[in-house]
Amino acid sequence: MNNPGLASIIINNCNYAGFLPEAIGSALNQTYHHIEVIVVDDGSTDRSREVIASYGHRITPVLKENGGQTSALNAAFRVSRGQIIHFLDADDMLLPTAVERTIEVCLDPYSAKVHWPLLEIDTHSQETGKVWCSSLLEGDLREAVLNEGPDSIHHPPTTGNAFTRRFLENVFPLPEVENSFKLHHASADMILSGLAPLYGRIGRILEPQGYYRLHGSNGYSSLCFEDRLRRDVLTYHHLCSIVAQHCGRMGLCFDEESWKKNSWVIRLCRASQAIAALVPPGDALILVDEDHWKAGPSLMGRKCFPFLEHDGGYWGKPSDDLTAIHEIGRLRQAGASFIAFAWPAFWWLDYYSGMRQYLRAEFRCIHEDDCLLVFDLRENGASL
Repeated sequence: MNNPGLASIIINNCNYAGFLPEAIGSALNQTYHHIEVIVVDDGSTDRSREVIASYGHRITPVLKENGGQTSALNAAFRVSRGQIIHFLDADDMLLPTAVERTIEVCLDPYSAKVHWPLLEIDTHSQETGKVWCSSLLEGDLREAVLNEGPDSIHHPPTTGNAFTRRFLENVFPLPEVENSFKLHHASADMILSGLAPLYGRIGRILEPQGYYRLHGSNGYSSLCFEDRLRRDVLTYHHLCSIVAQHCGRMGLCFDEESWKKNSWVIRLCRASQAIAALVPPGDALILVDEDHWKAGPSLMGRKCFPFLEHDGGYWGKPSDDLTAIHEIGRLRQAGASFIAFAWPAFWWLDYYSGMRQYLRAEFRCIHEDDCLLVFDLRENGASL
């Protein structure tokens, strides 16, 4: 019988022996002591299983052949006993108060999930100063999912979420999918966060309760923009199918085609395809997106400058119109032939009205829709 005071921390690992002790240590070092720590190893070929064995009876090991993150979580959930379940990636860590704070929020009997921001750390466990998911929603969000789709509710990566067993028993085992982009490695957190609002309230902790590590071996962040987008599109269609099945089972009304039309990832796909059609290969563009696209130095095979740019990276918003106009001129000198405003940054065109007037007066607008606005910055662009 499940213990109502017990919390489970499930650590999923595959070849992260170097990071695994910090993840396990953070799970064992919780201020809330009535916990079980389950470490599932998904067919590692490094020293991970030696690390796991070194903790003896302090943890529960689940050792399996490689099958991906979803397969690993399915295996671990089967042996878990807690009423609150934390899923922790093996290269991340929890803060000591994570479980204690989660238990407080989940006193609401209608809770399905609790989420919180994450502090970014590097390979050496040093904080970078960035906070992931500082703005998160809470409450009854079912109608938002039904009307706008399962990606309308912003959620943190795996380590920033905890779920009630009452909710999880409605959705486990999660469906496992194989494809060339290893969809099964990346979809579990999206599926759980997409389904949770259908089954209960979403709780929020304002302060970060974990660390999200960025390093060269991150399965998702190490992908180039094009591969990441292709994987995201596949994942989103998979997610929509699963959420639609649950809506149908629960007798809820929804419009799956509307979900896909308005989703972040489908709009991102449309916008990136427009850039590929508008910007000739070999040319460069300025991308004004507040770094939401995470495009890096190359977008659809075109050199890409962030805006503002400093040492090749995103530097934040301009202080005023003159700064923005000066930066456009500087990046033109550096080789930028186009500037593209993506919809997360459309408000810039209202806020920086002087910049907007400068662009409209000096350069030709070659594309404008609900996803993307593009100006040709080449010489005499306004008269082409």
